[in-house]
Amino acid sequence: GIPINVLIWMGSTEFMLQQIEDKLQAGFNCLKLKIGALDFETELEILTSIRKRYSASDIELRVDANGAFSPADVLDKLERLSKFQLHSIEQPIKAGQWDEMAKICQVTPLPIALDEELIGVHSYLDRINLLETIQPQYIILKPSLHGGILGASEWIELATEHKIPWWMTSALESNVGLNCVAQFA
Repeated sequence: GIPINVLIWMGSTEFMLQQIEDKLQAGFNCLKLKIGALDFETELEILTSIRKRYSASDIELRVDANGAFSPADVLDKLERLSKFQLHSIEQPIKAGQWDEMAKICQVTPLPIALDEELIGVHSYLDRINLLETIQPQYIILKPSLHGGILGASEWIELATEHKIPWWMTSALESNVGLNCVAQFA
């Protein structure tokens, strides 16, 4: 099969730990958690409880902020999150702030993965400009939101040229759409 991550839905610590246990039993070891919806201190407590139970060698943790942090507080939050041996954080600030995101990517203690930042960037030259301006540690491709197979292939080509690792994911497609994404990957 293709190694994939699985989304852990936010909730109480007990609820999240149960989801993690269920997903580990099902064979997953790369888990993604949405952050930015709860109080940040509560989210840190949840990550602390997860890491007390599962080391970085047991599970790979990724977090997705969906642009929830402000440019003013993002570096402090990234520093605090870096203590949890996270693989990466997706889109820590809102998309469209290329200069701010570039500054963050230059000094971040935690690798940044662009997600929403790529949506709506269709021109080849704009894609090059985005990658060269921001210089992210990773990009995340959603073919249905990035111009289909052709658009995603172009992003892959540009990311490879710029030595930026990438991975592919879905955008809530049907089973048919998921099958297409999996076959493309």
